[in-house]
Amino acid sequence: MLPNFALSRWTLLVEGPPNGQRAEWGISQEPTRAGMERASGERGRDWRGQPAPWELRLGLLLSVLATALAQALAPDVPGCSRGSCYPATGDLLVGRADRLTASSTCGLHGPQPYCIVSHLQDEKKCFLCDSRRPFSARDNPNSHRIQNVVTSFAPQRRAAWWQSENGVPVVTIQLDLEAEFHFTHLIMTFKTFRPAAMLVERSADFGRTWHVYRYFSYDCGADFPGVPLAPPRHWDDVVCESRYSEIEPSTEGEVIYRVLDPAIPIPDPYSSRIQNLLKITNLRVNLTRLHTLGDNLLDPRREIREKYYYALYELVVRGNCFCYGHASQCAPAPGAPAHAEGMVHGACICKHNTRGLNCEQCQDFYHDLPWHPAEDGHSHACRKCECHGHAHSCHFDMAIYLASGNVSGGVCDGCQHNTAGHHCELCRPFFYRDPTKDLRDPAVCRSCDCDPMGSQDGGRCDPHDDPPLGLVSGQCRCKEHVVGSRCQQCRDGFFGLSASDPVGCRRCQCDARGTVPGGTPCDPNSGTCFCKRLVTGHGCNRCLPGHWGLSHDLLGCRPCDCDVGGALDPQCNEATGQCRCRQHMVGRRCEQVQPGYFRPFLDHLTWEAEDVQGQVLDVVERLVIPGGAPSWTGLGFVRLREGQALEFLVASVPRAMDYDLLLRLEPQVPEQWAEMELTVQRPGPVSAHSLCGHVLPKDDYIPGTLQSDTRYMVLPRPVCLEPGNSYKLHLKLVRTGGSAQPDAPYSGPSLLIDSLVLLPRVLVLEMFSAGDAAALERRATFERYRCHEEGLLPSKTLPSEACAPLLISLSTLLYNGALPCQCDPQGSLSSECNPHGGQCLCKPAVVGRRCDLCAPGYYGFGPTGCQACQCSPEGALSSLCEGTSGQCPCRPGAFGLRCDRCQRGQWGFPSCQPCVCNGHADECDTHTGTCLGCRDHTGGEHCERCIAGFYGDPRLPYGGQCRPCPCPEGPGSRQHFATSCHQDGYSQQIVCHCRAGYTGLRCEACAPGHFGDPSRPGGRCQPCECSGNIDPMDPDACDPHTGQCLRCLHHTEGPHCAHCKPGFHGQAARQSCHRCTCNLLGTDPQQCPSTDRCNCDPSSGQCPCLPNVQGPSCDRCAPNFWNLASGHGCQPCACHPSRARGPTCNEFTGQCHCRAGFGGRTCSECQELHWGDPGLQCRACDCDPRGIDTPQCHRSTGHCSCRPGMSGVRCDQCARGFSGVFPACHPCHACFGDWDRVVQDLAARTRRLEQRAQELQQTGVLGAFERSFWHMQEKLGTVQGIVGARNTSAASTAQFLEATEELRREIGEATEHLTQLEAELTDVQDENFNANHALSSLERDGLALNLTLRQLDQHLDLLKHSNFLGAYDSIRHAHSLSAEAERRANTSALTVPSPVSNSAGIRHRTEVLMGAQREDFNRKYMANQQALGKLSARTHTLSLTNINELVCGPPGDAPCATSPCGGAGCRDEDGQPRCGGLSCNGAAAMADLALGRARHTQAELQRALAEGGGILSQVAETRRQAGEAQQQAQAALDKANASRGQVEQANQELRELIQSVKDFLSQEGADPDSIEMVATRVLELSIPASPEQIQHLAGAIAERVRSLADVDTILARTVGDVRRAEQLLQDARRARSRAEGEKQKAETVQAALEEAQRAQGAAQGAIQGAVVDTQDTEQTLHQVQERMAGAEQALSSAGERAQQLDGLLEALKLKRAGNSLAASSAEETAGSAQGRAREAEQLLQGPLGDQYQTVRALAERKAQGVLAAQARAEQLRDEARGLLQAAQDKLQRLQELEGTYEENERALEGKAAQLDGLEARMRSVLQAINLQVQIYNTCQ
Repeated sequence: MLPNFALSRWTLLVEGPPNGQRAEWGISQEPTRAGMERASGERGRDWRGQPAPWELRLGLLLSVLATALAQALAPDVPGCSRGSCYPATGDLLVGRADRLTASSTCGLHGPQPYCIVSHLQDEKKCFLCDSRRPFSARDNPNSHRIQNVVTSFAPQRRAAWWQSENGVPVVTIQLDLEAEFHFTHLIMTFKTFRPAAMLVERSADFGRTWHVYRYFSYDCGADFPGVPLAPPRHWDDVVCESRYSEIEPSTEGEVIYRVLDPAIPIPDPYSSRIQNLLKITNLRVNLTRLHTLGDNLLDPRREIREKYYYALYELVVRGNCFCYGHASQCAPAPGAPAHAEGMVHGACICKHNTRGLNCEQCQDFYHDLPWHPAEDGHSHACRKCECHGHAHSCHFDMAIYLASGNVSGGVCDGCQHNTAGHHCELCRPFFYRDPTKDLRDPAVCRSCDCDPMGSQDGGRCDPHDDPPLGLVSGQCRCKEHVVGSRCQQCRDGFFGLSASDPVGCRRCQCDARGTVPGGTPCDPNSGTCFCKRLVTGHGCNRCLPGHWGLSHDLLGCRPCDCDVGGALDPQCNEATGQCRCRQHMVGRRCEQVQPGYFRPFLDHLTWEAEDVQGQVLDVVERLVIPGGAPSWTGLGFVRLREGQALEFLVASVPRAMDYDLLLRLEPQVPEQWAEMELTVQRPGPVSAHSLCGHVLPKDDYIPGTLQSDTRYMVLPRPVCLEPGNSYKLHLKLVRTGGSAQPDAPYSGPSLLIDSLVLLPRVLVLEMFSAGDAAALERRATFERYRCHEEGLLPSKTLPSEACAPLLISLSTLLYNGALPCQCDPQGSLSSECNPHGGQCLCKPAVVGRRCDLCAPGYYGFGPTGCQACQCSPEGALSSLCEGTSGQCPCRPGAFGLRCDRCQRGQWGFPSCQPCVCNGHADECDTHTGTCLGCRDHTGGEHCERCIAGFYGDPRLPYGGQCRPCPCPEGPGSRQHFATSCHQDGYSQQIVCHCRAGYTGLRCEACAPGHFGDPSRPGGRCQPCECSGNIDPMDPDACDPHTGQCLRCLHHTEGPHCAHCKPGFHGQAARQSCHRCTCNLLGTDPQQCPSTDRCNCDPSSGQCPCLPNVQGPSCDRCAPNFWNLASGHGCQPCACHPSRARGPTCNEFTGQCHCRAGFGGRTCSECQELHWGDPGLQCRACDCDPRGIDTPQCHRSTGHCSCRPGMSGVRCDQCARGFSGVFPACHPCHACFGDWDRVVQDLAARTRRLEQRAQELQQTGVLGAFERSFWHMQEKLGTVQGIVGARNTSAASTAQFLEATEELRREIGEATEHLTQLEAELTDVQDENFNANHALSSLERDGLALNLTLRQLDQHLDLLKHSNFLGAYDSIRHAHSLSAEAERRANTSALTVPSPVSNSAGIRHRTEVLMGAQREDFNRKYMANQQALGKLSARTHTLSLTNINELVCGPPGDAPCATSPCGGAGCRDEDGQPRCGGLSCNGAAAMADLALGRARHTQAELQRALAEGGGILSQVAETRRQAGEAQQQAQAALDKANASRGQVEQANQELRELIQSVKDFLSQEGADPDSIEMVATRVLELSIPASPEQIQHLAGAIAERVRSLADVDTILARTVGDVRRAEQLLQDARRARSRAEGEKQKAETVQAALEEAQRAQGAAQGAIQGAVVDTQDTEQTLHQVQERMAGAEQALSSAGERAQQLDGLLEALKLKRAGNSLAASSAEETAGSAQGRAREAEQLLQGPLGDQYQTVRALAERKAQGVLAAQARAEQLRDEARGLLQAAQDKLQRLQELEGTYEENERALEGKAAQLDGLEARMRSVLQAINLQVQIYNTCQ
């Protein structure tokens, strides 16, 4: 901005902004009205208003000056520049006199007098004012209306003015404009005094609201309190100004106000606030206070008031019409004069497509941009809306404009031709743009042709083309499931086009798996699906009956293919294909047998001949040859002789059908033949309606003939049997024969019968006889592969692939499913059996399908199976034993269960002889004869010597008994301390052999190393507890009375030598205390009392390290630390996180491993010989090597480090104060200091000039001319005084002429100077214009300068010192320091005493001492040097190769980088020691491997223990269930015993009854009438169903038997009942026996649980031993797993046994119910006996005896059953004993294993101790080496 020029008040006043902004703001820079008048020379007045003729020439000069300045300041030319238009500026009052009003005007209502205060010297002072008519210079010169202030260029303009009424202080002058105008400034020229207070107001809304522009007051604080005082600080500040309110001048005083002060910078001249400040519609000047001389306060007369009023010559309101920059010209507003000269009109002639009185709106159809005032560089012209010829009007929408990114906001109104959009650029809905036509074509939009039912939005199509959005003009947008050019059809897979459906069509509800592939899956109209061949349903989602598995196969579904026998019907589940299975059949087709069940063989209905009951049989048992297949079933055969018969009881069959009879047998002689007869005894007549109704009585007799050389025979006719009936089959051997071998014994005509088998005739089943193709195929396959042969032979093989499914199907048909395995839990290994035939997996020596019998030659069926009889061939008669107890049949003289030992007191089986024990034992070993249980304190093989603690000869018959040793007392006493003694044969003295710790003739004293008092009662000797660290042979090693250790060895101390001495560490108990080896540099010095001893952790040997020091010896820094040699701990490396390769650094120098391009110790600086910021750029040091003292420059600034006398950035110049040619620089002469002071003076003057230049820059150039202006003003004042004087003398005239010439000369000089200034001003303006253009480039340069600001700051210190002022200050400071140092040096050197003199004395004494000690020091030094050399040589000879190979693995001499196993001092990438590896066989690797295995084994054992815990919990649960089962079995047993007692009592009463009947019949007086009466009375009674009823009936019969006779018939009829009762009793006893067996089994389970617990304890012991010996632990783990498997088997057996107990209980309940049924049956039999009473009379004698014999036989069999039960109990007892013995053996084995573990542990500890010793030696050697290395590294 240009500087302001301020001339004197009478000169031209020019203030304002630059030319470029002056027109834009509408500010006119023109002179004041008073200045213009003086310049024109029309009329001049002095300061009193008098004319001055001399002013013509002065005015001419001033006009020249004004013209020059006006030309320099570029006049205001209206027009448009740089986009913004501005109309011409003028006086707004011109032409608007009628719009100017005043609130007070003199003479409006009549003449009013007034006086003029300034006319003090005039004769006429008062005048009249008459403003009733307008002013006329000729007709009405005294009119002073407000219109007189409007500027006019008429002659004698000062003759007219406006004047207010006298004494009115508050007057308002108001201008009302017809439009909005720009108001720039106001000029008021007063005729009287200027107002003492006034204010200027404006209104921009035609007078509705007013705002103050400026306050003017002589006393602002009194007139306008609270208003800020001038000058304003901001362009819109409202202040109070005082310079225009002075009382002087008395006339023609001016008030000037500018809206925008040019002295205040305007940030944005086009802002709305600036525009609003300039905009006015009304202007009001409020005159609020008159200036008076004070007499009005003292004199209230009217004449006084007539002197004080407002009078205004001229009022100028500068401005232009307000057009917001959109017009350069204005026209008359409506109602305003059109042809007034000089008038500023108010109606803008708008440009830029705007309209309105002030161009405040856009023209119609020009609303594409928002209306905005024009600005510099931008016209903001209104833009025409683009409607493409489809609309006639538009409007602006700001939201749309903002959304478009301030690009377009015009919205077309009422788009035509079916168009739409903001610019009518789119088509209306349901129309689309024709791409072949122009957008302005009226027919550009065409109607859509879309089916409204299938298209979106009711038939709307794409309105235009838009490839990115996928729009194609006119394309129909179909619904989701609709296709077609018009969206008129459903998509494939859909049907039912509908307008109401939002997606158009419904999806075909077709299952893709069942629908025919290819094409549409369903009918597009109805939706019916097209199904595959085996699929049905509306949606093809179901398979046809008999099919399943809807899938994508060609046919859609698969046949069920249910097994013909395993499934109930041919149907299956459609989803899974699962058929409906019969009982216990599984699999999708029901073709598999459920686990735990089996498919019976064809010969499942087998009855063993040896199991036939009720007959005396000759059973022939057979032993199975190991590895051979038996040709029989069961235990063996029954020998059947000619005429003998077997009765087989067939209790039930699975199905009513015909069965073939298969007889399995073994011929006795070659070519044996036999004739057999079989008779079927049915329970009653066969019903004609049953399936066996066709059977005749003759059909039940079937003869047969055995062919020679066969082992089975099939009878020629089948038998028809029905389920639910019991049949008896009688087999009789009619006769037999054959050819016997000459040497084969033959016992007569007999035959060995194995079993009888019922073979179902399976071909009659529906699966073979249905007649369909599948049945015929099955029959053909069954016959072709001869599948029926499965039931012929006892030995079975796996069926063929063709027969297996057929056999399973027919078996499930016969038995309605699969049968349960029912494997005996004691005899089988699993609850599951072979699915073919049901054979259970038996334990050793167990046979039977259910594994419930012992094989021949075995006995003791139990949890472990059966045991071999093992009958001694020497002492037993047979190899077979009793099945329960196992007792072999012994020969005479043999003894024992197996007949394999001698009797008590003998030995040497089978040649038994008596034991020889010298009378001191009764038994001896049966094999060796060694005596067992020697008495009388004897021992030995034959009790021939005394035991320890006794002496004598027991072989002597008398006097040789064993006597106790007196050491000092005998054995058994508390004071016997010898292991044995003997009697010396020569001296006959007793010699004691003392125990450890005792000594003396009678072991009465303690041995060395022991303490105590054995002489007192209860006293004994104890070892001194010295941890093995004393000499046991030293009698003084410990106190013999207290046991305190006195002479500790192996660097130990303490009362028990249990601690290492200070400075030692290790385990004192293992004699391994070693000296602490601590590095003095890394150890806490407080813990090292001397240089050769440091304290460490007594157990681990860890030295107390300084901070950040590691290692047992504190000999290395922690990772990422360094400087161990500091003696204060290690310092952190502090490597830069990104510029270093890692956090580690050199352990000795601390140097980090830097990446390329970085350097410094921590890598945070540039690399060596570089400088700068590493984060930005590093530059190479550019230093002259001849002038530097170090090649590294300053890392931040790059300044080189110069040698003394050198300077410069590169150290390539001579320094200040030095001369010569670099590098030969020499110090300057002493005169350099004088010249330096001169330079300092020049520098001071330069600073003063700089300060003056700054002052000129602040005050401006005008300051240089201000004095000349004031001098000229003084001269002018002198001239005015001379001219104004009345009496002018010659001297004054001469003075006047002289002053005038001087003024003329000075004015000429000023004019010339101003001309020069004008030229300079023009140059400055040109430079300013160029500067404005260069401003942008300067701003860019400023950004670049900002980038180098940091570098400039860094150079600040260097520049400061480079300044000559700073250098001078530094020299002066250095000189003062040098002088002070010289003074102190002189003081210390010259004064006595002084430090120098004291140091001389000390030096002398030191030399004396050094001379005295020099020889000793040299001698010690030489000795140390020799020792150091020897140690160094020894160090070189030491080799860690062997140790490395032993500890870490070979090779031991390879470098760490290439060694695969590492070694001493080797470390990995993480800094950790590296020793050993996977392929290394060193001690460390082996130890790590062993430790890993031990940990793995420990984990396995812990897992095994966890599993064992689970098994134990299961065993506990099984134990609980077994207990409950035992209680239930005991209750059942009690009930059976009660039933047994009742039955036995009933039998006894029945016997008595029979005996009474016999007695009655033997009497002679029994006539037939009496017998008939007794029979009648018996028949009338009913057989009771309960024991009480039976007892009551027996009593009634006993009362009547004496008088009755012939009751044999009744007794004969009751024999069956008695037999049934006996059978029940036998069953009850059998149940009792089984219950007792289950009880024993439960006890066995408990024993197994205890065994499992012991196994668990052994496993825990194995865990402790596993860490010691890995190999033994793995073997133990295997044993533990075997035992756990046994426990699991025992648990499984226990569960199965519990289930078996439940089954037995149910059987007992059924048998109890059978008792009731049997009693009821007996009652029915008695009823039938009534019809046969007469026959009983005839049969009484004969059958009664037979029945009696039968009862007797039954009783005998009961006795035999009791004996069998007793034998079974003994067998169970023996089994329990065997289990106990086995458990004890296993416990002993576990103890032996524990002993083995302890031995291995001790061995491993020894090896570990040996390894520790080797490791300690290696560490000591390594520490010694490290110590020497550190000494060499730290030595100077």
